[in-house]
Amino acid sequence: MEKFNRSYERFSKALKKFKEVVDTPLLSEIFSDEFIVEITTKRFEYTYEAMWKAVKEFLRNRGLECNSPKSCFKELLKEGVIDQEVEKTLSEMVLLRNYLVHVYDESQAKEIYNRIKELDILKTFEVVYRGLRS
Repeated sequence: MEKFNRSYERFSKALKKFKEVVDTPLLSEIFSDEFIVEITTKRFEYTYEAMWKAVKEFLRNRGLECNSPKSCFKELLKEGVIDQEVEKTLSEMVLLRNYLVHVYDESQAKEIYNRIKELDILKTFEVVYRGLRS
């Protein structure tokens, strides 16, 4: 349980920072689009990693083993912690995160940034966050 608590706390901190950048409309008045894209995608990546590691520990505490984000998210669905819509978004997040690791130009980063906004990733992170505490 202690390992879960530590990973959940990391997820909590990462989520707070991600929310800060996504929910602060004034950022666009202060910073360039390029900077906002970069910080948002980096915070997405960090929050995603913290989330799936917390999910893995949550499931381990329930006696379930999963070795990849996708398998962990499918187990969350089976356990009734999330619904199919959230699991679908999580699957898309896996692809975004994997794509993000290999992004080397601004236009690709902007595409990922737009997808993060379109999918309402913040909402999905929050649903998982609450589900892990239930």
